[in-house]
Amino acid sequence: MSGALDVAATADPIIPFRVRIDAATVDDLRSRLRRTRWPEPSTTGGWTQGTPLAYARELCTDWAEQYDFAAAEARLNRHPQFRTVIDGLAIHFVHVRSVRSDAVPLLMTHGWPGSVVEFADVAAPLADPPAGQPAFHVVCPSLPGYGFSDKPATEGWTVRRVARAWAELMTLLGYPYFLAQGHDWGTSVSTALATHYPERLIGIHLMPPLVAADPATLDDLTMAEHAALADLTKAASGDGYSFEQSTRPQTIGYALVDSPAALLTWIIEKFHAWTDHDGTLESVLSRDQLLDNLMLYWLPATGASAARLYWESFAEIQALFRSGAADQIMVPTACSIFPRENPRPSRRWAERRFPDIRYWNEPSRGGHFAAFEQPALFLDEIRNATTHLTATAISPT
Repeated sequence: MSGALDVAATADPIIPFRVRIDAATVDDLRSRLRRTRWPEPSTTGGWTQGTPLAYARELCTDWAEQYDFAAAEARLNRHPQFRTVIDGLAIHFVHVRSVRSDAVPLLMTHGWPGSVVEFADVAAPLADPPAGQPAFHVVCPSLPGYGFSDKPATEGWTVRRVARAWAELMTLLGYPYFLAQGHDWGTSVSTALATHYPERLIGIHLMPPLVAADPATLDDLTMAEHAALADLTKAASGDGYSFEQSTRPQTIGYALVDSPAALLTWIIEKFHAWTDHDGTLESVLSRDQLLDNLMLYWLPATGASAARLYWESFAEIQALFRSGAADQIMVPTACSIFPRENPRPSRRWAERRFPDIRYWNEPSRGGHFAAFEQPALFLDEIRNATTHLTATAISPT
């Protein structure tokens, strides 16, 4: 099926990994999709009650009848992948080394409902850039319980523990110092790295930083700050997923692991809501891209385990965000605020927690999945952020 390797059984701490999609797995997936028992259409039309029936059926039919699984396997294996055991858990990661002697180690962390597939189009250009641009050794781990990382069997795999595992991973790879980059859960993991391992970090790049509005500014908001707060309020109507996953991940997990139609509609609704598109999701992301990402949930059956990270850490992250009481992060910081992202803090709000912001930009396009949606703009952000961070920081020796 997924080609998972028994890392614990080998003496080599880091072993290669390749995705394998066998015929039995394909047959089972197609059978489940073809036998889906569909509900009636929503009473409102459009996306207001969730993924529309017509689009759900169309995309599931495409997954069963048109999706090229052999080509998908090749795409999922386009970059070198590995697994290694950290803190008792096998962690899957993509690792693309640069040939450049001045390459900077870059740790990029995805979130939910994404995966390392988001970085498929940017990893190689980061490692092998045009002349004059910074080069990177790119490391993209799958979060515990996501993709081809192991599923935690006990509670306690919080964002803080993930950060500790990532620090150990970078040590195993021979990178004593590195840049940490992330969005969604990746923002929280990168911030936790800056909190607990500041001596390891050249800097952090957050999309966006998680900070609340400064109460002192509420009587003097800019137009952008007004819009950001209004969009946060509007987006709350779609937060049911987070309440379910942070309180009853096991319950929703049965549907997500057993039914590919349930998994698809649960995830695609968020891609539609959080992506910067013209009303049609596929104007930005192709069906193959959307389905490739779904395969990293379906093949290893991670619907429940991925949701469980919300149970572990969502309440703590939300409390810090709402209270504004989090400790200041003194690590050099770069921030990219994409126009369809939520939240979209202003720089003056962010500087309360991140006083050493050395790069701040608000690109013209892009949403929650910036590397996936707008790879060229994402590359510009990484390169510009790195130039500012490394130009003004004292490099560790």
